[in-house]
Amino acid sequence: MSGARGKRIAIGVRPPVNAHAEAWVRQGDADDLQKGDLYTARLTLDITPALRARIKVSAFTQGVTVAELLRGLLEREFPETTN
Repeated sequence: MSGARGKRIAIGVRPPVNAHAEAWVRQGDADDLQKGDLYTARLTLDITPALRARIKVSAFTQGVTVAELLRGLLEREFPETTN
């Protein structure tokens, strides 16, 4: 066993960098940062499973996420007032 401790095993050469793939990964990070800057408060609601299902179906049929659907609904119901 003592002889195996000093033995090194070659891992191999690192694959070449794909610039397109790297840019795509970094773009996801930028999108997450922008969302975090815009939406910094979390709102938790207790709703029935049936209402949750209706909301999810509605969001799916509109091609948006539940969060996007609810943000739009809340923005329409509570518009920002200008003084």
